[in-house]
Amino acid sequence: MKIRELFQQVRFIRIPEEGYPVETTVAQELLGSFRPDAAIRPVNPSEMKSETEVFYVSVVDENQVRSLLGRKLGLTGSKEWVLFSIDKNNCCWLLSSKPCFLFSAFCYLMENMLDDDSSLRKWWLREMSFANEKSTFDIFLTQYARLFRGFDREAYIREHARLGFTHIEVNALSPARPEVEGVEGEFYPDFYTYCPALDQFVSSRLNQGIYSPGYLKANLSLLKDNARLAVKYGLSPGLLCFEPRSVPETLFQRYPTLRGARVDHPFRSFKPRFNLSLVHPVVQKHYTELITNLLMEVPALEFLTIWSNDSGAGFEHTKSLYVGRNGGAYLIREWKDDEEIARSAAANINNFFRLFRDAASLINPGFRVITRLESFYGEHKYLWPLLEDGVGVEVNSLLARGWESNYPHPQYPDIKVLGSALHNSLQEKERKPLAELESRKSFGFFYHAFGPYSNHEPLLGIPFPWLTYEKLLASHRLRIRHLAHLGGIQPPEKVPFAVNQEIFREFQFDPELDIDQTVRIIAERYAGKENAEDLVRGWNLVEQAIRCFMPLPLYSHYGVVWQRLLVRPLVPHIDRIPESERAYYENHMCTSIHNPNRVDLARDVLFELITKDYAQKAFRRIDDHVWAPLESAVELFRIKMEDAARSGDEKAEQVFEDQFFRARALRCLFETLRNTAVWIYAVHEYLDSAEHSTKENCRGLLTDMSRREIQNCRKLIQLWNEAPLEWMIISGSEETPFIHGKNFPQLLKKKIDLMEKHKDDEPFIDPDYMFRVNNNPYP
Repeated sequence: MKIRELFQQVRFIRIPEEGYPVETTVAQELLGSFRPDAAIRPVNPSEMKSETEVFYVSVVDENQVRSLLGRKLGLTGSKEWVLFSIDKNNCCWLLSSKPCFLFSAFCYLMENMLDDDSSLRKWWLREMSFANEKSTFDIFLTQYARLFRGFDREAYIREHARLGFTHIEVNALSPARPEVEGVEGEFYPDFYTYCPALDQFVSSRLNQGIYSPGYLKANLSLLKDNARLAVKYGLSPGLLCFEPRSVPETLFQRYPTLRGARVDHPFRSFKPRFNLSLVHPVVQKHYTELITNLLMEVPALEFLTIWSNDSGAGFEHTKSLYVGRNGGAYLIREWKDDEEIARSAAANINNFFRLFRDAASLINPGFRVITRLESFYGEHKYLWPLLEDGVGVEVNSLLARGWESNYPHPQYPDIKVLGSALHNSLQEKERKPLAELESRKSFGFFYHAFGPYSNHEPLLGIPFPWLTYEKLLASHRLRIRHLAHLGGIQPPEKVPFAVNQEIFREFQFDPELDIDQTVRIIAERYAGKENAEDLVRGWNLVEQAIRCFMPLPLYSHYGVVWQRLLVRPLVPHIDRIPESERAYYENHMCTSIHNPNRVDLARDVLFELITKDYAQKAFRRIDDHVWAPLESAVELFRIKMEDAARSGDEKAEQVFEDQFFRARALRCLFETLRNTAVWIYAVHEYLDSAEHSTKENCRGLLTDMSRREIQNCRKLIQLWNEAPLEWMIISGSEETPFIHGKNFPQLLKKKIDLMEKHKDDEPFIDPDYMFRVNNNPYP
């Protein structure tokens, strides 16, 4: 008898009387698979016993399993496990050691086992590979892409639980933009749209009335609803905040002695932003009240992840503050030596973390605080020993200091990476600092990324299953138990064939899996056995191209959207285009009016993003190694899509059509990034060289680049018009600097027109662009 046939005999689903919401969720979803009169009946755990026609759903510990089923689990390591058992009475048991894994086990049962012989599934036990899989900076649920059109929040949160996630961030702004005052022409208020701070949801006696009640109520309502959905599916909800973030100047008008550090980026803001001085006891009470008030509203919150020293947040007297070490009057005298300041700053940082941990633990005893270490490079050696029970870190590498990249690109050993899918390995040396953290009851979450963020934003559903697996395997081999997935998963209603995250799901249940066999099984599920080999071959070709792509700092991350690369004209002399004609994209760029990035793609504020030598190496490697496998993948998917359509195989047609359009989109994205590298090399080499032949060569490169990019824009428009699926992130409401709008194809047409008009201009970059002043009295 198959398991699905056995399920037709079930009359009662029994869950604990005072259990977890996820037990009810699983029971309700199970009802549809049982006989029509099946019912959910709560039971006292002490009365759980084997009965025919009964299905038990429960979160239990190992001792309860032994009592209920008379068997030891026989686990070798941690206590995170799931179990499905059919006993001698054909009574079914779906059990989990933690609420977070119960729904994942239920989904695995329903999707993978229903056609199994029930006599062969008497005891299915899995130890979870990772005790914690935390979502971090989820661009869709809580961050800057939350305006994504047609986004289904519940389906998205449910998918996290299905995949085997354990923790999910839930704090997001309800409106499209934050309630932050700015100065005309500056970009700075937009930075407050992501990682919203605690004071965007609740207030304290100190800042009562600073933000409008309706604004706080709407934000808190959304946070509560996200948390409710998380708990419904067994996930632990938490927060990701930039803290200590700046506060409105009106608060300092009330309390001038509470002014802390200046935390804004002086090149991106037109007025100083200050936060509160954390040393002051009144400020400490303010933050204690904020976190207490928030947990009183949402006691299920289990963690607070703190990012800092960016986007209007920073700690006093830390070296990486945008305007250097500075702060209020109370921490340390500013003329002390650097070491003493660093030591005091580190203690202040740690005290802030402990304040949240201790205050929140009074309501939720398991509450934890997590932070990133990159921005504390100046204080690292003093902060590291202070990390303790309940205060942990999330990192790409515990060996790195600051923002250095210390891992080799999978194809080009001379290129270093940190983060993204290309960071697919971990050194054995990571074990030592991790063990040191754990000895102090601290913990380390290691980043990985198999979604759009940090990989191929704004595209959706790009497959790279082997890279995904390699990072998971590297983490598991180091016995890392805590992972943090960056940027969000693929929304299930938009990406039905999300192979990367399916690999994570399979790995959670079986770290010993054969990756090639697993990829093939997934392909069979998507396209059928007769088409699986071709689907796997197509994925392999796409991944070959991804592995051979040489990333462009910033642009290969979120910068392709934030800096509007897809819609801004790549012409030899950007400044020849009147500002009024550039406004269509510059008004939505992450930039200020004097940022040299507006006219020089190699720079952003005072950063040199990409040298001309790096750019030359990048576009040559892309041309030599990326196009052949990627174009082969596009052609393979096209042929298989058309074959499936002719044969009437709708299942295969759907998956090959899906992959065909996504591979074409990736080809377009890589083309724009390649052409950006050509621009950087050719324009700068033209300006640096006095040789006529060199200048002519650069002009030739730019002419060819212009032709290619214009054609690429036409392909993007064609893709927009032809694709029957969502292949890129598009806002359902307004366009912002972080997400494209529904006017995307119209902007591409403007780009084409401007490139046609200015493609033959002589290359030039105004070296004094950043010093321009409107209405300059000294023209």
